[in-house]
Amino acid sequence: MSVLEVFDDDELLATQASEAIGEALVARVGQAGLAHLAVSGGGTPERTLELLAGTPVLDAVELWFVDERCVGPEDPDSNYAMVARTLLAGSAIAPDRVHRMRGELGPQAGAEEYAQELAATFGERPAIDVAMLGIGPDGHTASLFPHAPTLHQPATVLAVEDSPKPPPERITLSLGVLRDVGLGVLLVTGESKAPALARALGDPSDGCPASLLDTEHLVVFADEAAAAAIDGEKP
Repeated sequence: MSVLEVFDDDELLATQASEAIGEALVARVGQAGLAHLAVSGGGTPERTLELLAGTPVLDAVELWFVDERCVGPEDPDSNYAMVARTLLAGSAIAPDRVHRMRGELGPQAGAEEYAQELAATFGERPAIDVAMLGIGPDGHTASLFPHAPTLHQPATVLAVEDSPKPPPERITLSLGVLRDVGLGVLLVTGESKAPALARALGDPSDGCPASLLDTEHLVVFADEAAAAAIDGEKP
């Protein structure tokens, strides 16, 4: 069952989320000497990433990306660009530990290259320790959209060529990889996402990809507006 934390202040939400991620990374570094963190783009995680940048443990972290739009790394739509100006602008993550999805290669070539990079580090089964995730009003997470054929594909990294949300071409980690993470941290803010979050915490459904995450290893940080439909919404 997912852990749900609800906040009436977005700054407190970001602070608590960054602290939870930092604590999980510290614990993993204490066990293995190294931790693997995967991050998402969009507007919701920006403040959390800014706060996380000050965490000393990041000098022992390998940074991965949950998904990326097929644009260049300086494009306003680039997830990497957002992470570069927040987390990477003030953190101790070495450049050779930043594993960028090269969206400019296009979905197929970009997905193949990233799958090879994961395999070179982990072997056949990637083991991300902490993944920062989001959810869209339609229930999508990463670039895994409702009823998309990619939802149950076995590959570790998937090419998306027809995203219903622009830009249409993307690269994304698969549901299988996301279900294997040690800790998923789902950040949700805003009234528009309230129905989707209620569905995500209900019965698993291809109509709401976020509901297919492993709820035993998922912590949800939501503001009051995003959590408003949880009691009344039926999945």
